Amino acid sequence: MKIKLGKLPNTTNVRITISLPEALKGKLDRYAQLHSQTWGKKVDAAALVPHILAQFLANDRAFRSSEREAATSKLGTSTIVSHAPGPTV
Repeated sequence: MKIKLGKLPNTTNVRITISLPEALKGKLDRYAQLHSQTWGKKVDAAALVPHILAQFLANDRAFRSSEREAATSKLGTSTIVSHAPGPTV
């Protein structure tokens, strides 16, 4: 069986606190169990949440577009698209 979330990388973390509906917490616990079985390393749901969120954000096209626009505006550059006709032969 292949699951979307791959092996977890080693990272430096910042702690935040969130509240989840009970049903979602249960699903996260079941996903953590499946992840542990798939990759052979025990992991709890709390360790998976940052990676699930990162994957969600990476796959959100509107968010990626917004991030690119923000990065471009920080650099003070813009893309100029010319609609002028090219030379005819």
